[in-house]
Amino acid sequence: MNAPLKAFDEASDLPSLMTELAAGARRAARMLALASTEQKNAALAAMAKAIRASAKEIIAANAEDVTEARANGASAAFIDRLSLNDARVESMAAGIDVVRGIDDPVGVVSETWTRPNGMRIERVRVPLGVVAVIFESRPNVLADAGALCLKSGNAVILRGGSDSFRSCRAIHTCLVQGLREAGLPEASITLVPTRDRAAVGLLLTGLSGGVDVIVPRGGKSLVARVEAEARVPVFAHLEGVNHVYVDRAASLDMAKTIVLNAKMRRPGVCGAAETLLVDKAAAATQLKPLVTMLIDAGCEVRGDADVQRADARVKPATEEDWGTEYEDAIIAAKVVNGVDDAIAHIEKYGSHHTDAIVTEDEKVAEKFLNQVDSAIVLHNASTQFADGGEFGFGAEIGIATGKFHARGPVGVEQLTSFKYRVHGTGQTRP
Repeated sequence: MNAPLKAFDEASDLPSLMTELAAGARRAARMLALASTEQKNAALAAMAKAIRASAKEIIAANAEDVTEARANGASAAFIDRLSLNDARVESMAAGIDVVRGIDDPVGVVSETWTRPNGMRIERVRVPLGVVAVIFESRPNVLADAGALCLKSGNAVILRGGSDSFRSCRAIHTCLVQGLREAGLPEASITLVPTRDRAAVGLLLTGLSGGVDVIVPRGGKSLVARVEAEARVPVFAHLEGVNHVYVDRAASLDMAKTIVLNAKMRRPGVCGAAETLLVDKAAAATQLKPLVTMLIDAGCEVRGDADVQRADARVKPATEEDWGTEYEDAIIAAKVVNGVDDAIAHIEKYGSHHTDAIVTEDEKVAEKFLNQVDSAIVLHNASTQFADGGEFGFGAEIGIATGKFHARGPVGVEQLTSFKYRVHGTGQTRP
């Protein structure tokens, strides 16, 4: 489990190694595209079983990663994203079980029609091919991505962050065991076996046609680099600058519960709220309780003048704060002049990831849900539900904030494309 980390770091020809990995993944992808649902499900069941059986080894490997990260000065939020415990390991296995139970999208005919000349045309779902996932710190992404790609008939090349190197190897061992038991090629789920950062640049080239799509899962700098340099399509979100807007018609008790959960449940995840907006008409009764609650819970609040007056402990907000993804126990707070002002603020400073409204006014809620241009918009619910597992997808590779092919949680269905099958009886075109 804890083999020397230098095993591949000292490889003399990294380009050849990466090209070989991509070629193996391509061969595996051709086999996976034809694999039966039963065979894929058998592999997923064996993977979940192996993760549960290896929980102690996975947590031990993770402890080494966490110790190293702390020694390197990692923040508390980073350590939280990196850390695994019994509950999180079980959550990984349970997520694989859910993916196993999802309907197999491969081969599903989504539409059929017949042309006047008698030709019958079908639109049928097919895998994307080889997916490369580049992620940072959160080792559970490896299990999520491996399971989702397998169920959707795709091979996947995974490049985890150097901070989670040991954890990823331990989890990957379990996934490979599941593939082996089901008789599927081990290259179906490939972990890049090196910490060398040059491996990322090589993946971005597409490895001479070996990679069909890239999914970056990490901080703003990683995603920006991938979008700037990738020579193949990218499913990406830049960051989660998420808002909770508390309307004048909001229940204070509900608002307090939602705001506290949205910010403080796990401040480091991409679905965490980063900005609190409070309707001016509700500020007299709701602003101080919300701000005081957050500060008492250990959250730093940076606010405008109105928010600062609500609690002397509030720090002044700068222009930069409105567009910052803190990934920490910090939140920006502002008083806005109703739902239209809230929507305008979100449009200006948000990242089109996840935004929520708390209100008992259905018309105001409908306006917010219709006009906020984000991948996920919620009414009377926490932004922390921005998660493929919570959507019933079992897991997710990421939250896509673009508008092409996939948007929101990227699950099994979003990892497929389609082709047209045309059935004729000898037709020729005049």
